[in-house]
Amino acid sequence: MEDTPKAPGPLITVLGASGFVGSAVTRALARRPVRLRAVARRPSPPAPGPAETTVVTADLTDRAALAEAVAGSDAVVHLLLADGGWRAAETEPGAERVNVGVMRDLVDVLRPGPGGTPPLVLYGGAASQVGVAPREPLDGSEPDRPGTAYDLQKLTAEQILKKATAEGRVRGVSLRLPTVFGESAAPGAGDRGVVSAMARRALAGLPLTMWHDGTVRRDLVHVDDVAAAFTAALDHPGPLVGGHWLIGAGRGDRLGDVFRLLAETTSRLTGRPPVAVEAVEPPSHAPATDFRSVTIDSSPFRAATGWHPLIPLPEGVRRTVAALARQQDEVR
Repeated sequence: MEDTPKAPGPLITVLGASGFVGSAVTRALARRPVRLRAVARRPSPPAPGPAETTVVTADLTDRAALAEAVAGSDAVVHLLLADGGWRAAETEPGAERVNVGVMRDLVDVLRPGPGGTPPLVLYGGAASQVGVAPREPLDGSEPDRPGTAYDLQKLTAEQILKKATAEGRVRGVSLRLPTVFGESAAPGAGDRGVVSAMARRALAGLPLTMWHDGTVRRDLVHVDDVAAAFTAALDHPGPLVGGHWLIGAGRGDRLGDVFRLLAETTSRLTGRPPVAVEAVEPPSHAPATDFRSVTIDSSPFRAATGWHPLIPLPEGVRRTVAALARQQDEVR
């Protein structure tokens, strides 16, 4: 008697698979028995694991290339971001085409799967879309008043996804991400956030500078925990579809304490005295959100999916500093 062929696993496509968050999500999905399509502007080796991985290099601002990249997908994880991150939205005319235009094209080119099921789209939004935090903690019910071009673009893309979901074209879920940090999951996918920036300064022996007295808080989540949030959403999409969901640790870490932890961690690694942590005058371009604390209540998402962050802040900082130190040694 012949064995019955196994049905192929779901096809999950990651857009922005070579980026900081995208490479971590791709690595997490590669550990699953799925068909995985990793799409990015630059080629990268497939992540190890049982997944049947296809690496696709494409300019996703080309509508035809985007349609080909997502063809047949059961789920798409949209983590594409314009080069230069949030700063590009302020200065680069092409940033809106990446941050908003790709979403507009994506919901148009996606087609239903077998049985007419609309494909699932998970979008990496930003907790900062709300603008200056009106209260603590944020829980996702606050009105959005984006204060930067980047946050406005992220909110616009999210609204496009929600509208397409309401029309039945896709099943959209937006995960609004906190301040993400950690070590890179792929070459060239380095973290450009505040934790890694200060870790690089500490490794260089430079003081860690703050634009305030250090009491401003951020909700810091390691990138591996963020990747786990996306896999949890893939596993439990039902209650999530059509909404936006805040991802956070719920601690509200004081940046002064975080910077001192970075200095002490780097000191233990290098054997040098800890670098100084100093308050300095902020630059004129500093947005108002940099001076307001953010703590996130992610209990609605946790209740829907069972997700919770696993990596403590000291462990995440230790891994981040150690990875950056290894990179510097390799360069030398």
